[in-house]
Amino acid sequence: MTVQKARLLIEDWLPVAELGVESRRERGAASALPPLSFLHIWWARRPLVASAAVAIAGLLPTWDDDLAAAFPDAPELSNEAAYRRWLLHLVGIWGDPVHGRKVIDAANAAGVKLQGNGYGYKQAFRNAIPRQDIDLLHAVLRRTWGELPTVADPTAGGGSIPWAASRLGLPAFANDLNGVAASVLKAGVQVPARHGSALGNDLKHWGNILISRTEKRLKSFFPLNAGERVIAYIWVNAITCPRTGRAVPLLPDKWLRKVPGKEAAVRLITEIDGVQLSQPEFEVVLGTSVDKQDAAVGTTGRGKAISPYDNLVIDGEYIKAEAQGGRMTQMLYALSVKTAGGERTFRAPTQDDLDAVEKADREFESLRDRWFMEGILPTEEFPEGNDLRPKHYGLDRWVDFFSPRQALVHGTFGEEFANLIPEVRAALGDRADDVLFELALMQGKALNYNSRLGSWHVSKQVMRSVFERHDFAFKWTFAEFEGATALYSWCLDQLLDAYGGIARLLDETGAVDYQGQEPLERKVTVTQGSATDLALDAKSIAHICMDPPYYDNVMYAELADFFYVWEKRTLGRLVPEFFGDELSDKDNEAVANLARFAALGRRKKELADLDYETKMTAIFSEARRVLRDDGVLSVMFTHKRAEAWDTLGMGLLQAGFTIETSWPVNTEAETSLHQANMNSAASTIMLVCRKRDDRDDGVQSYLDDIEQDIRQAARDAAQRFQHDGIDGVDLLLSTYGPTLSVISRHWPVYSSTPDADGRDQLLRPEDALNIAREEVVDLRRSRLVGNAPKVDDLTDFVLMAWDIFGARQFPFDTARLLALAVGGLDVDSLERAKIISKSAGMVTLLAPHERLRRTADSALPGVRPDAEAFEYVIDAVDTALYIAAVDGTQAVKRFLDRHGYTGDGAFVSTLQGLVNAVPRTKIKGTYVVPEAELLDTLCTLYFPDVSLPEAEELAVVATEPTATLFEM
Repeated sequence: MTVQKARLLIEDWLPVAELGVESRRERGAASALPPLSFLHIWWARRPLVASAAVAIAGLLPTWDDDLAAAFPDAPELSNEAAYRRWLLHLVGIWGDPVHGRKVIDAANAAGVKLQGNGYGYKQAFRNAIPRQDIDLLHAVLRRTWGELPTVADPTAGGGSIPWAASRLGLPAFANDLNGVAASVLKAGVQVPARHGSALGNDLKHWGNILISRTEKRLKSFFPLNAGERVIAYIWVNAITCPRTGRAVPLLPDKWLRKVPGKEAAVRLITEIDGVQLSQPEFEVVLGTSVDKQDAAVGTTGRGKAISPYDNLVIDGEYIKAEAQGGRMTQMLYALSVKTAGGERTFRAPTQDDLDAVEKADREFESLRDRWFMEGILPTEEFPEGNDLRPKHYGLDRWVDFFSPRQALVHGTFGEEFANLIPEVRAALGDRADDVLFELALMQGKALNYNSRLGSWHVSKQVMRSVFERHDFAFKWTFAEFEGATALYSWCLDQLLDAYGGIARLLDETGAVDYQGQEPLERKVTVTQGSATDLALDAKSIAHICMDPPYYDNVMYAELADFFYVWEKRTLGRLVPEFFGDELSDKDNEAVANLARFAALGRRKKELADLDYETKMTAIFSEARRVLRDDGVLSVMFTHKRAEAWDTLGMGLLQAGFTIETSWPVNTEAETSLHQANMNSAASTIMLVCRKRDDRDDGVQSYLDDIEQDIRQAARDAAQRFQHDGIDGVDLLLSTYGPTLSVISRHWPVYSSTPDADGRDQLLRPEDALNIAREEVVDLRRSRLVGNAPKVDDLTDFVLMAWDIFGARQFPFDTARLLALAVGGLDVDSLERAKIISKSAGMVTLLAPHERLRRTADSALPGVRPDAEAFEYVIDAVDTALYIAAVDGTQAVKRFLDRHGYTGDGAFVSTLQGLVNAVPRTKIKGTYVVPEAELLDTLCTLYFPDVSLPEAEELAVVATEPTATLFEM
């Protein structure tokens, strides 16, 4: 039986342009992120504004006359335009962000300072939604669903989706396999929803008691000069020189600060008065005393070292062997301090500093075994995984990631926290464990900023955290927090600010309008476990809104172990069910993890892909079980590689879903002027899915049967989304959802090619995505050169690359897919033809002068001024541009006349395509891409029939006022 399904707003409309600008705005400044981001690190959080929009648009019905008639006193529902404006209002977009962004970009280009923020309203997540809007939202949803519907996120991670839903008063269910993530969900979503700001005083009171006790025990290990405050102790790893037996500090360079006039560096001293030292000493030099050449030279680079004693190389394998043998030591070589007078400066360690380190080492040695036995310190070994660099340098156990003094600091906090638990429970009763849970999160902040994998940021003059990147990169030098008075007091301040900000945003949204009105109730359920087995009844959820793991982007469990092994000894005392395993669960994690299949050699990638697909299929199957028959599944996904989309799409299809529509929302950092020559995926694709009704028509579908539908869907999507500012890699990605939608409506669909045994085989989504990309290429090509016949594959690739990406540099995998779509090319052949160069996962379109061929290889494609003929038109065009740049216009005229290019249709069509495709952006009168100016000159002088588009001069400030949709 077919269930009547109300048409939902997200199936017809989502404000992708507005959400894109606001998402980038939300993430634009590291210091102005939503407070949820500062509570505890997690490696992928969707913007709150996009999460809120998708969560409620997946529940709100599309507008119709019946809806307006049901709420005659609600102007927000009176017509479709008002209804859509209301959605923007509900997610905090209280102005025109698209126009605001244009004003800001133009002002930045012109060097003009704007009054205010340029938008006319605060970041969307900061705007408190009034209670009357929340009540109206709930009334509409109850009319649509018969109850206030629940938003469920089975892979909730950092918690953006459940938090956004809870803020609007919607029941939220959040689950994650990882115990650290589940803890973040509890602390960042569930506890604030339950208590709001009322917990603040308890957190401050008991937090101060905890850090006071910790400080008392640690103070003697961190002596301070009178009035001085230590910002960071700066250390270097060292090994013994294999020839002299003397200590070699492994310094990449000697800089401490590069600010002009305030330079600071260390000088390495290996002898005093002609007497060689057994280990070097360090002198801090400041200002004009700094020898900049010496400061720029270190003792290590590319994994090797140079001995400062004989200036000979120390091999990298020797360094690793010393580290793995426990013979790598650490040397304190500088302190960043703030003096009693308020000056920030640097000094060398004193004997008191060094004695304190030795004293801390002895104290840790005396406590270590007891702490291991009592579960204060982690005993677990660093496991096999994708990033083994710590093991290469002797960090075999998780406790080895910390110097003895750092481990002493963290262990002391852990012990004092355990001692505090019964006191808080006795004093606070039912709310005690929630207070303790939040306080325990201070540990995660401390671990991230006080480890041997943290470092000193010379440019920003701050401590750099362990996870500034998503890996375990070993640091030759590292920075240590002052552990007695500074570290945990800073962590408490961070906790109070983050929790206070989270609670304030919740309290202010939906606050009572009048005396006697009931406070807004927020119901949040958090579980830890596999998304394939949710603690939910069948057909109970109206909207499953999820941001699943992105294939191989982040190995969450491997990274989370850094916190897991410590937090199961603090948080685990409160929720032991979150930390039942020795380490984070990697076997059941839905990521394409090559390390799990490393023993299988060349098949490891194939098996990792299959494992990811199998797990995602199981997750989607469980989602189908708990989803109401009239409910919707929305999936947020970001990945530029086709394999990721192939496996995700197959999981959805096999689990029994149709993809109804998709929306690309630009959620990453916006392309700016300094990025004019680079293009990479910046959009999150929102897939909107429904349960597929079982087919009983007996018809078997093949790819050939639906190919035209795929082409049309891809063409329609590309045309529609390019008008919303979606371009480059993201324009290709925007066609993936519509393509999967066509397949899902006819599923099961079989490949047009049988398997090796001649039997039908299920279609892989990648086969259909290839067709979609071909259609985008054809569409864009016709826009560039009209109905001119195809010239040649190399020329078409260059035209399409400039047109689609609008940049000289773009991802390798996207280049591969475009090459296939253009004419079955491959990246290696493009490199041999000097069309591109490749490095570090990116490809770069070569400029004409970079394509120059010498006599020895003059038969190959490229720029050849003396060639008699050209096989590829792009070679002829680039040669003309090269001659114009090097020899001038008269020389290029002779070249064109000699080859007859002024009347050559293919040459002229290619010029027309290039002037349409190559970015014509100017900054202060100069083209960002030099080829644009050369093309202008060539066409103006010799090709009057080529139409030149207007150049875009960015140094013009928009003066139109920002439209305001709602009163602030």
